[in-house]
Amino acid sequence: MSQQQNVPGRDRRAVRIPGPRGTQIVSGERHVAVVGGGIAGIAAATVLAERGVRVTLLEASERLGGRVAAWELGDGRTMSRGFHAFFRQYYNLRALLRRADPGLSRLLPVEDYPLRRPDGVTDTFAGLPLTPPLSVAAFALRSPTFTLRSLTKVDVPAALELLQVRFPGTHERYDGESAGAFLDRLRFPPAARDLALEVFARSFFADPQDFSAGELVAMFHTYFMGSAEGLLFDVPDDDYDTALWGPLGTHLAALGVTVRTSAPVSALVVEEGRAGVRVGEEQVDTDAVVLATDPRAARALVAGLPDDGHLGAWQDAVAATRNAPPFVVLRLWLGQRVDAERPAFLGTSGFGPLDNISVLERFEAGAAAWSAEHGGSVVELHAYACDAEVALEPAAAERVADALLAELHRAFPETAAMSVVERELLVRDDCVVIGPDQPWAERPGVRTPAPRLVLAGDWVRCDLPVALMERAATTGFQAANALLDGWGVAGEDVWTVPLTGVLAR
Repeated sequence: MSQQQNVPGRDRRAVRIPGPRGTQIVSGERHVAVVGGGIAGIAAATVLAERGVRVTLLEASERLGGRVAAWELGDGRTMSRGFHAFFRQYYNLRALLRRADPGLSRLLPVEDYPLRRPDGVTDTFAGLPLTPPLSVAAFALRSPTFTLRSLTKVDVPAALELLQVRFPGTHERYDGESAGAFLDRLRFPPAARDLALEVFARSFFADPQDFSAGELVAMFHTYFMGSAEGLLFDVPDDDYDTALWGPLGTHLAALGVTVRTSAPVSALVVEEGRAGVRVGEEQVDTDAVVLATDPRAARALVAGLPDDGHLGAWQDAVAATRNAPPFVVLRLWLGQRVDAERPAFLGTSGFGPLDNISVLERFEAGAAAWSAEHGGSVVELHAYACDAEVALEPAAAERVADALLAELHRAFPETAAMSVVERELLVRDDCVVIGPDQPWAERPGVRTPAPRLVLAGDWVRCDLPVALMERAATTGFQAANALLDGWGVAGEDVWTVPLTGVLAR
């Protein structure tokens, strides 16, 4: 690990993790199957192909992007699985995107990210100092959720833990403790807990009681208390396929990657001296496999591997990973525009199932074109950590949709009188939850007991303080590095926010 002046962002304390050293191009023929065409799979395929490895990228769906995919609806409108924030701390994801967009011209800055309660109490992140701990102090002094009286109730030793992190050990320090239990121990004012803490925990698709305290603490270090990149973020200037995955797909093709969509892998073949995958009845023989699917698909494929005497405990660890509760995305094409002062993105707490609101024409070109033609707004509503029945019963999902619409009317009252021109409802339950029940060290990492098989994805353990899309990109790079290292080939450097808190000894 090292630091150097040529950092990928504004934070001079960003840490570079050097990739393996060796030749620039692989010697001889090497063929790798990458299973999964999301961020992790694309990242692994890119690094491998750039070193001369022959790569076959297999994606079960019709398009690249995985859980950040977008698709056309057939009438000029597009749909996706919901809003994603591209934080400036996402060094490795941004390095991947630069392959197709060197200047990151397709990312637009969001000016603010207000968090609001029904009583009108609102926190914002615009105009704050970017360097911790000044950023933390300024936020607390400016926030209406903190008062001198409420601050006297905060548990100071627990609060200091947020500034004393040291990775990778911090993850293990909180084994067995939930984010909810940590928040109870912290004794933050209720409004501050709702807005500044619980909202963020739920953005990981989980209830705070079922979410690891270690992940919560790492998140606050990464986004606010340990990084000088700030908490504001960027968003793509159009739908994800147009702005991101289409150009990256073209880049992969130029590197010689064989990209096969609508190609679900039914089994892995990982044996002494050989590896491969089965796609239906077809056997694809390779030198190694990168498994970069969503967690449920990965569990099924790993469970299908025969235990040759040294995989059993690892297979059990993979089986012990869990999916988060279902989430709901409701996208509305309204007959009129929302008020001009509405933010492009609003986080909410106390509005029933509603967790955030996005006004898409403020930044997405396709939505802006629809808005200009029809004189209305394209609004997206999210509900995270829903009841399990929502993924099983359409009627339950419709009840959530009705509640989301009612809460939109409460948050943006002008929308109550607006007609709904078009409507798309999406329910998914394929995200991971990092719970307190599985010790961090027992979670499956990039390397596996089978040298020809590596893992990548946001569900895979990474000892760096990264999460969500950045964990997917980082583990994708690390998976490629693990294979390249075995072949004596130079790999990809990865970057991370500082590994220690500002008060760490």
